[in-house]
Amino acid sequence: MTTLPVDNTTVDQTSGRPPLVLNHTSFDTVTSEICRVNEAKKPPFAWYATMAISSALAGMLGLLIGYLILTGVGVWGNNNPVMWGFPIVNFVFWVGIGHAGTLISAILFLFRQKWRTSINRFAEAMTIFAVICAGTFPGIHIGRVWLAYWLFPIPNQMSMWPQFRSPLLWDVFAVSTYFTVSAVFWYIGMVPDLATLRDRATNKIKAVAYGVFALGWRGSMRHWHRYERAYLLLAALATPLVLSVHTIVSFDFAVSQLPGWHTTIFPPYFVAGAIFSGFAMVLTLAIPARELWGLKNFITLRHMENMAKIILLTGTMVGYAYGMEFFMAWYSGEVYEQFAFINRAFGQYAWAYWIMISCNVITPQIFWFKWCRRNIWVLFFASLLVNIGMWFERFVIAVTSLANDFLPSSWGWFEPTWVDVLTFLGSFGLFMTLFLLFIRYLPILAIAEIKAVMPEADPHAGHDHDHDHGHEEVKS
Repeated sequence: MTTLPVDNTTVDQTSGRPPLVLNHTSFDTVTSEICRVNEAKKPPFAWYATMAISSALAGMLGLLIGYLILTGVGVWGNNNPVMWGFPIVNFVFWVGIGHAGTLISAILFLFRQKWRTSINRFAEAMTIFAVICAGTFPGIHIGRVWLAYWLFPIPNQMSMWPQFRSPLLWDVFAVSTYFTVSAVFWYIGMVPDLATLRDRATNKIKAVAYGVFALGWRGSMRHWHRYERAYLLLAALATPLVLSVHTIVSFDFAVSQLPGWHTTIFPPYFVAGAIFSGFAMVLTLAIPARELWGLKNFITLRHMENMAKIILLTGTMVGYAYGMEFFMAWYSGEVYEQFAFINRAFGQYAWAYWIMISCNVITPQIFWFKWCRRNIWVLFFASLLVNIGMWFERFVIAVTSLANDFLPSSWGWFEPTWVDVLTFLGSFGLFMTLFLLFIRYLPILAIAEIKAVMPEADPHAGHDHDHDHGHEEVKS
């Protein structure tokens, strides 16, 4: 492999693309730099500052849930006819955030996409934490939380089974299955790296803790064989969940008879939107992480550019779905359906609709330009806008259709209360607290997988070129 310097990095002449790992020709330096994030005696000041804010917000979330249980759901802005407000909006939003992790890990692994290796670990962690945040909202939205066991497939005290025809019950099975498989997939992938941290531990507590979770890993041929077989099977199992989970979440709306909800485009539309928002959140987390912990050699502009391309693709799909909704409302000749979509764009919630369009349809189009895909600041702010837009998409779907339904006499106006707003902010605190703890105590990058995509892992590497202190000879 011959490389050329381009924009302070290198380019593989055989493929014309930058390598996936920059400035490294030694497995030992890769291990040392990634483990440094966990082994540092003190993390950066920004970690402490963010952790303080996040844990305060997470504590506020716990207090607000207690206040809700003691006082009742009247503290929310939900009303008649808007029986679904912030809790369902936030639930769908967080489930969508959790989609990118499984997509990056499972589907890209099955398609042998090597660029996934530097971002899959924290994307998987993001999935776990986002699903935890998502699961919080249905649990408190049922009103009488002490009857939450009704959601499970067990006979209740009236000797009746739960209503299996309700999509809300389908969510219980879909989300819990998705969480379980994603958590196992995430953990199994970390086993070799946990063993690395165990072997490098400088005190007994860390050695014992990492040793327990490393499951006796010694890196033997048998261990690697079993690991790779288990990882492949879990990837194959997790792949259909990427499609099924948000499809079932979309059924919360699609199986109803409400104009604006009762449409067959919802399942693919929701899946594309979930991948869209999930990759945006990966960018939002990856960009500060690579800056603060010096991971630019592993999370490169090539990774950023690939994620920007996926955001462009899925954003275009979401924009197409928005247009098709209007087209089908017109083509159907159904006056209620036509009114629902005209009202979304020009009614009392038009401001939310146009925020959604601006962030989800217009913003991703900047990624047609390569300089935008390779500019860190553009990527970061675009990812923030996409996440804002995807939250407003769920708000528009849930609230506008309910606020103006069949009878004008029953129309209403939804206005969130301070409990709604602070609970939503608290969910971000919970998410970031879990994510920051993960960065501090677990390997943020997949050490073993990153080494596997380096040229040095190729048994034929080094026979057709010379190395000079980690940099290859440059041909003009």
